[in-house]
Amino acid sequence: MENKEGLQKQLKTRHITMISLGGIIGAGLFVGAGSVINTTGPSAVVSYAFAGLLVVFLMRMLGEMASRNPDSGSFATYAREAIGPWAGYTIGWLYWFFWVIVIAIEAVAGGAIIHGWIPVVPIWAWSLILTILLTLTNIFSVKSFGEFEYWFALIKIIAITLFMGIGLAIILHLFPGIKSPGTSNLIERGGFTPNGAGSIFLGVATVIFAYFGAEIAAIAAGESENPKKTIKIAIKSVVWRILIFYIGSVAILVTLLPWNSTTALKSPYVTMLEMVHIPGAGLIMNIVVLTSVLSCLNSALYTNSRMIFSLAKRGDAPKSFLKLSKRGVPVRAVWVGTIVAFIAAIFNFVSPDKLFLFLVNASGAIALIVYLAIAISHIIIRKRLEAHGEKPELKMWLFPGLSYATILSIVVILGSMAFIESMRSQLFLTLLLTSLVILSYFLFKKRNEAAARNRYEEKPSSTI
Repeated sequence: MENKEGLQKQLKTRHITMISLGGIIGAGLFVGAGSVINTTGPSAVVSYAFAGLLVVFLMRMLGEMASRNPDSGSFATYAREAIGPWAGYTIGWLYWFFWVIVIAIEAVAGGAIIHGWIPVVPIWAWSLILTILLTLTNIFSVKSFGEFEYWFALIKIIAITLFMGIGLAIILHLFPGIKSPGTSNLIERGGFTPNGAGSIFLGVATVIFAYFGAEIAAIAAGESENPKKTIKIAIKSVVWRILIFYIGSVAILVTLLPWNSTTALKSPYVTMLEMVHIPGAGLIMNIVVLTSVLSCLNSALYTNSRMIFSLAKRGDAPKSFLKLSKRGVPVRAVWVGTIVAFIAAIFNFVSPDKLFLFLVNASGAIALIVYLAIAISHIIIRKRLEAHGEKPELKMWLFPGLSYATILSIVVILGSMAFIESMRSQLFLTLLLTSLVILSYFLFKKRNEAAARNRYEEKPSSTI
């Protein structure tokens, strides 16, 4: 059975639920949490909580729009509807570019992990092998993508649950012979905010990007058996997912480990496993991180292809990307993302400090641009619905005040990036890229209009 776009409705509710869960739990949580804690101190949990709250609001807004109109283009489609065609075009292409870079980054990361086990094969070869294997998974059918992502996400959930369980057991004195730190790491090393309250905001600007990926569920819902029901379930579960997996795990880490110990926080979960004398802690962590990398790579290939498929459907990308296989998969859309991503990955090996770094930085603030588009689109569409007496099935809380507060928060975070040295280049390069994409829309629009006029003017003469 095909939907109106020709894509197959093969994803089940369990797939979408796990895709949304997997979108939250990335390698950034397992690897990146330590550096945030080291910079912010115990108050890093507040940074994660505030950023998580913003994402909860944004996903609620997205869920309101998606429950009304499930679409593979998701927020790009809603931006087109609410703000204008140029906005849908811009958000769609920026999002596609972002995931192309993510594919490249994750492929290199996965290749490096496996190279550590089997050094005979170079990293670039492992990167290519992983990318091709998951591309074939995506090409086979959307159901195969869903099944792989289901198991990848399940492994990540089991891993983070076990890590949290071990951490809580240590804190509660449940391991004989292992001393609990109590509250010493929270209050005895310079206090809860050892680097000042400003570090909490710096942490928010850093960690909000770790949540990016939760929106994939809204894209995948368009290929589910019951899109409206599925998206409601996925969006409503965002709150407890963020509460448990991010805020909960970070709270355990800041309690368990000294915030100013660079050694302990280099790989905090490995440190935790070593505390209870679990053998092969480093290997276990590498397997978990590799699973997270493969999950992200798998989701990136899927999301990337569906976005360019949606762009092609609306005339914003070549029509050739609309071609579907017998199983309803946009094969060309999948392959173009794979090829462009691997070219980007090659730059990591030939010019890591220039070309590849430029691409990574150019994609750095795209998450915030997408979040901003979601919030603005939501306000416009909701007001239009209310003007016509319509009521959404899944409502954003405290509308419109909370929606405006979310927009203000995102704008402040974007603006603050200009004053954070490590983020400044990301902001300016992303803004440059965004400007170029907007410019390309109007240039292509003029060219297409000129071509249409020429065809119209030539038609009478050809019939004489």
